[in-house]
Amino acid sequence: MTIFIRNATLLTLEGEGGTEPFVGSLLVRDGRIAAIGPDLVPPEGARVIDGRDRLVMPGLVNSHLHSGETFFKGRYEHMPLEIWMLYAYPILMGPRIPERLLYLRTLLGAMESLKNGVTTMVDDWFDPPTQELDRLATVFTAYEHAGIRATVSNCVMDKNVLDTLPFARELVPPGLQAEVEDSSVTVDGYMDYCKAVFDSLHGRAGRVNFMVSASAPQRVTVEFMQACSELAVARGVPLHTHILETKTQAVTGQEFYGKTLIRHMHNIGVLHPGVTIAHSIWVTDDDIALMGAADVSVAHNCISNQKLGAGVAPVRRLLDAGVNVGLGTDGLCSNDTARIFDVMRAAGLIHGIATPDHGRLVSSREILKAATIGGARTALRHRETGSLTVGKAADLLVLRMTGFNWTPLNDVCHHLVYCENGSSIETVLVAGEVVVENGRLLTVDEDAILAEVRETVPAWLEQHRLVEDRNRVFEPFFAEMHRRATIQDIGINRYQGDLPLWTGQNRPTA
Repeated sequence: MTIFIRNATLLTLEGEGGTEPFVGSLLVRDGRIAAIGPDLVPPEGARVIDGRDRLVMPGLVNSHLHSGETFFKGRYEHMPLEIWMLYAYPILMGPRIPERLLYLRTLLGAMESLKNGVTTMVDDWFDPPTQELDRLATVFTAYEHAGIRATVSNCVMDKNVLDTLPFARELVPPGLQAEVEDSSVTVDGYMDYCKAVFDSLHGRAGRVNFMVSASAPQRVTVEFMQACSELAVARGVPLHTHILETKTQAVTGQEFYGKTLIRHMHNIGVLHPGVTIAHSIWVTDDDIALMGAADVSVAHNCISNQKLGAGVAPVRRLLDAGVNVGLGTDGLCSNDTARIFDVMRAAGLIHGIATPDHGRLVSSREILKAATIGGARTALRHRETGSLTVGKAADLLVLRMTGFNWTPLNDVCHHLVYCENGSSIETVLVAGEVVVENGRLLTVDEDAILAEVRETVPAWLEQHRLVEDRNRVFEPFFAEMHRRATIQDIGINRYQGDLPLWTGQNRPTA
């Protein structure tokens, strides 16, 4: 399809001047951006879109989400990560989600993402206890049908969950510990699985890729993390992991390794430009220097971090150290929407509580780059998407600039970060194909999918409620773990204010 967008306001996000809008036209041919400029003429037979009062910009990139949480949207609140995971990622698991619901769950997140301007997703998919090619193929199929660009993992851990948390073996009673099964994941088994995925699924539809994911350094053995790193480098895909999301994890590094988790990663040789770290909140100055020297990426999940009470990531210092930063929603029950516009606004506001020095705040232009080209870099897809650049894939948004979000019009970048919420989106292109037009998805029957989810998911959620009930027995012990970690002085503080005066609520009685 050949599409010509005439006389629009263009925001390319390419290079140093990419955050300065200008009026021009843009030609899309064979799925790619063929030309950009002020004096272009539409070729014969092209579909012409009038760009007057319209902004054209790159599609947004969600650098970190977990599609497995999509059906838990709006389900939980007021829980720190370690307690929340008991319910969203239960230790005592129930039956796996059926294949059709797995498809619908993935598709629903992709649909919401596209309608809100996300054209590329980085999905750290988690499907314990085993890795099965057919189930990952279902996830790939959902993304293919949605028409979105996605990079998908099958995130794993090879340790018993009680051996990934500080004080857990001390706090959890032996009888409960006996109910927690060891992981069945092995280094050789996961390597064989990943290679099979690369051979059969990677690159599906030219849009859906695979990445290697070890859940976190404290959740896997050194041998497992090193094998994942080597495979990711060999295949040219990201190594996606979670590091230092919570203070409990900061304490974990000291308890397990006598050092920070970033220093541990450095010492075992797995910090490099292909690594994307989700969160990176409780990092030290030494950690930040190591990350900058290694040229790693960080997925900044500021809304999820606040909902889980994890603290505020030092994004200004990460950027200054040369760390690439993208934006992520995290899962849809620790954020509750797939809207990166919400994350942009939160990122523009949250860092103001960290310093009175207004010169150290994160600017709207830096946030926009994180939401586009920086996000594409976290998926190692920055050479194919993330900016309006001749030769790159035509992943782009057309926004109407005549509504409340844009009236009166001042600075385009400020409006995008602080005023826009996605409601101005008229058209979304992925790989040159129109996937959203006039606010409607063109790739799937939106009404039918929503109706099927409303009809079928409540029964599954009722089953999940029984799983939650089984795991509630761990909560007082995990609450005490969280309390012990939170009150420790580790030399840094990513909460805004003094360490809390603990109320003692939810502490175990035995």
